[in-house]
Amino acid sequence: MKFKLKKSLRTKKRYLLLEAKNKDEIEKIILDYIGILGWAKASPGFPNLFKYKTDKIVLSINTKSLTEIRAAFEISNAKIKILKVSGTLKGLLGK
Repeated sequence: MKFKLKKSLRTKKRYLLLEAKNKDEIEKIILDYIGILGWAKASPGFPNLFKYKTDKIVLSINTKSLTEIRAAFEISNAKIKILKVSGTLKGLLGK
């Protein structure tokens, strides 16, 4: 028997489409700017959407920490761009 959470109890996520080369660079930027406690609050994840080699990465984060994550990418010296932000994967990728 599989238990499911109510919709009101699930964490609300935002999905960011990033132009970056690897996930390690993204993780390092987030940890450098907001630290371990901020990492835990943001609960970032990388949904596996692109099976072929591409320079676009999807990052899912908690809605309440969206501004901190955006600020982390703006302050960093790395060439990571936020292409789009959406509440659903369908809206993000336009499928």
